Amino acid sequence: MRMLMVVICALVVILQTKVSAEASPYTEAKRAICYYFGSYCSQAMAVVRCETGGTYWPWASNGQYLGLFQMGAHERAKYGHGPDPWSQARAAYHYFVDSGRDWSPWACRWAA
Repeated sequence: MRMLMVVICALVVILQTKVSAEASPYTEAKRAICYYFGSYCSQAMAVVRCETGGTYWPWASNGQYLGLFQMGAHERAKYGHGPDPWSQARAAYHYFVDSGRDWSPWACRWAA
């Protein structure tokens, strides 16, 4: 049983290394953002570039503001949030729609 666990752990490490080598933070963020934002993809990517300082890291933070879109605690509670670009893009898209499909909730809206 112990040997089986060691093998499983080794496989997980190998697969994670392969996935992370293939999908940079930018690539994965762009996939998720374009999937949810559609025709607003380039605008959303500009906001994310500004909000994350160009890192496209889903774990970016600035005080209470977290993620690709730097959503605050109230917005995360209302629209959701997660550790990956997909859940963050989905939440930000719902916030964007509720805001009238404009970028006014984001400090970096001028970048869009």
